[in-house]
Amino acid sequence: MIQPEGYHLAELNVGRLLAPTDDPRVAEFMANLDRVNGLGKRMPGFVWMMEGSGEPGTGNTENNIGSDPQVVANLTVWKDVASLEKFVWGTIHKQFYERRHDWFEILGEQHFVMWWVPEGHQPSLQEALNRLEQLRSEGPGVDAFGWAELKQASKWRDNRCVQVAAE
Repeated sequence: MIQPEGYHLAELNVGRLLAPTDDPRVAEFMANLDRVNGLGKRMPGFVWMMEGSGEPGTGNTENNIGSDPQVVANLTVWKDVASLEKFVWGTIHKQFYERRHDWFEILGEQHFVMWWVPEGHQPSLQEALNRLEQLRSEGPGVDAFGWAELKQASKWRDNRCVQVAAE
C-alpha cells in the first residue's frame, strides 16, 4: 500500500477494558494514558488525536462505542507509516502494547484499521468505525487496511506479538 501524495495515515484501535476505568484492575493502564498520549503528541510525524474531556488520567476513554463504557477507541492521524511505527514500536508504547492482555479483553473480531486521509482532515469516530466495518466485511483494500498491507512497515513485522486476536 503506497501513501498517496497529499495524504496522511489515520488509524483506529478499539478495545474493551477488562473493568471500568476506575477499577484497580485497569489502574496502571489509566494512570499512564496521559504519559503515553503526551509522548505520541510530541513525536515527529504526529498530526492529530481524537481527544476526550481533557480530564487528567482519562485519555480519550470517554469516546466509547455504543452503550458499553468499557469499549474505548483511540483515533489518530500520522504524517506517514514510519512515524506511526516509530511511536508504536520504538517508544514506551511498545511496553504497554505487549501488556495489553493485562487490561483489555481479547476481541474475537478485527479491532484495528488504517486508511489514508487528505492532509488537514480530522476523521470522526463514526468515519473510523465505518472503515473498521469495511475492513471486517470486505477485507483489506485501499480504503481500509492493516499493518500487513504496508510493505514499508518493517518494525511491525519484527515486533508484533503472537496473534491471539485479529490484528
